[in-house]
Amino acid sequence: MTNPSPTVGTIAKLTFEPVSDNYCRVLSLDGGGAKGFYTLGVLREIEAMLDCPLYKRFDLVFGTSTGAIIAALIALGYEVEQIHALYKEHVPRIMKAKTARGKSNALQKLAQDVFQDKKFGEFKTGVGIVTTKWVIEQPMIFKGSVVQAHGRTGTFADGFGCTIADAVQASCSAYPFFKRKIVTTANGDQVELIDGGYCANNPTLYAIADATVAMKALRDNVRVVSIGVGVYPEPKPSLLYWFAKKLVSVKLLQKTLEINTQSMDQLRVIMFKDIQTVRISDVFEKPEMATDLFEHNMAKLNILRQRGSESFASREPLLRKFLC
Repeated sequence: MTNPSPTVGTIAKLTFEPVSDNYCRVLSLDGGGAKGFYTLGVLREIEAMLDCPLYKRFDLVFGTSTGAIIAALIALGYEVEQIHALYKEHVPRIMKAKTARGKSNALQKLAQDVFQDKKFGEFKTGVGIVTTKWVIEQPMIFKGSVVQAHGRTGTFADGFGCTIADAVQASCSAYPFFKRKIVTTANGDQVELIDGGYCANNPTLYAIADATVAMKALRDNVRVVSIGVGVYPEPKPSLLYWFAKKLVSVKLLQKTLEINTQSMDQLRVIMFKDIQTVRISDVFEKPEMATDLFEHNMAKLNILRQRGSESFASREPLLRKFLC
């Protein structure tokens, strides 16, 4: 298999070099499994508007779960169409797997094929990958620069010394549908991790904290683009008992992540209402839009991507003011 890389493909057409200014621009990407195709639809339009790879315009890119995959690829220099190609290849296979072991193995293949042994020092812009510590029930956020550290700078190691592949896989490990991920840090600690969505499915608050506290950007100069995965009707339950039972678990996971997402955004509005933010995550109520985070029908996933492109349109004037 030949993987897309930041040095091949369509990158030659993106030639615009943005002018440096005093703004700190933040991109925050929600978790949501296969619904990340919606995120890619939004990002495709933003990239086309800017006419440059997204890492050149954002000083900080945070992501949780599927958002972590996209954030890491953006920060490495990938273009959105290259990320979309990877999603089409890998995501349906991950979501089709029937067991936690099968899903985790397919996710590991994605992480290893795409990121190989790359470390956090290879990122071209600031990054944050959100995971959750299983044992002590606290967030663990992998970062690429000591500038983002909140204290303990003397012992800071990029990405805790882990590979990008390990961090991304951990961020996507939605237990119990995926196995828990064990990583080994630079100081030899073994840490058991699960999906970052359990602590911050919408990582915007963490990103703003890094920008304003760690990176010391003036609040008036911070511009945030926060992108979700959309909100959709629930799929109809199956008549088969075992599948219906599984569906209840999927619905519970999805409900948990959605409550977390909305709670984090309400806190953002209360705590950082002075920081200009564009939030993009529209609600779709038509029955034909029913889906969940384990969707693997490419026709449906393509529709989600189209809806993301449409969601961009109503925010385009403000995004142009933010980013151009």
